[in-house]
Amino acid sequence: MAAEATRHYFDHAAHSPLRPAARQAWLQAADLVGNPAALHASARRSRAALEDARESIAADLGAHPTEVVLTSGGSEADTLAVWGGVRGRASSGRDLVVISAVEHPAVGELARQWPGTLIAGVDPTGSVMMDELARLVGPSTAVVSVQTVNNEVGVVQPVAEAAEIAHAAGAWFHTDAVQALVSPGLDFSASAADLVSVSAHKLGGPVGVGALLVRREVAPAVTGLGGRQERDLRSGTQSAALAAAFAAALHESVASREAERVRMARLRAELLAGLAAAGQGEGVRVNGGEVVNPAIVHLTAPGVRADDVLLLLDRVGIDASVGSACRAGVHQPSEVVLAMTGSTQDALSSLRFSMGWSTTDDDVAALVRELPRALARARGV
Repeated sequence: MAAEATRHYFDHAAHSPLRPAARQAWLQAADLVGNPAALHASARRSRAALEDARESIAADLGAHPTEVVLTSGGSEADTLAVWGGVRGRASSGRDLVVISAVEHPAVGELARQWPGTLIAGVDPTGSVMMDELARLVGPSTAVVSVQTVNNEVGVVQPVAEAAEIAHAAGAWFHTDAVQALVSPGLDFSASAADLVSVSAHKLGGPVGVGALLVRREVAPAVTGLGGRQERDLRSGTQSAALAAAFAAALHESVASREAERVRMARLRAELLAGLAAAGQGEGVRVNGGEVVNPAIVHLTAPGVRADDVLLLLDRVGIDASVGSACRAGVHQPSEVVLAMTGSTQDALSSLRFSMGWSTTDDDVAALVRELPRALARARGV
């Protein structure tokens, strides 16, 4: 059987390959038996592994272990924070939620489920308009939610300012920091956030585990039924193996954060310079403004359909995306780009290339070589 051709992976913002350290940690903890909530010796060993992982995660995120609520991932953490937050405060007269127009679907869908959801617009770079956010937040606001880094265009939001606006009105502030753990990074104790969502599989951990960081004085409503594990907020048998793998991936990511930030900036610069040198830079817009996570490169290429470009790249071994992978594989115009520009054509002509721990110089060289060809073919040149 012929060996499979080399593929070049540029979809880390959707799912990053499993780090060897995370795989090893998972395999070691997977041999443990016993429900961590039980009392026998086997269960106590599982509980010890679970709590060791929690302490490691807390240390790497600047949190206290009691502030780490393990979840199935970022989407569940977002739901616990925002849905649980507004339900927990509604009885006291705080029944409004304020979010940005470019939130992850786990937060954005709340606008369709909770009538008291107000949406702050964004400027053409995707950055939340703070004057509009301040106008919407008031005495009836329960929770304000603004992503730290937008998962599609990579813009870094002014979350400290957003938190200040929320707290001035007595609201809790939540941020989805799933894309922020490498750049700009997260220190929960030093941040102004009350609730922060993170996920393992965006940084080389396994799918199926994440965390909601919750200040000890903050108590969202319970959103599910069951044994009420995880500070009574999240029911379900905990997985020591998933927690251990998450902790290992996070620790490795945090330890190499500064070097990776520099490396991502270099690879981004090489990609954009190569695109310009190939004559495809003209007319191709780089989105996100000046303050971005360098690992996310979001481009709008007028005159092409993003789907056509992705298929052409896929044929030559390059994996990329059009944006969020949380739409069950159904490509619709990007709601993020629509919020930024109001243009359906732009929303259908935009692509995302996201890098991570396993991205190499060879990967970027392949993309620099093949992307101009794909754009030219998609334009019929």
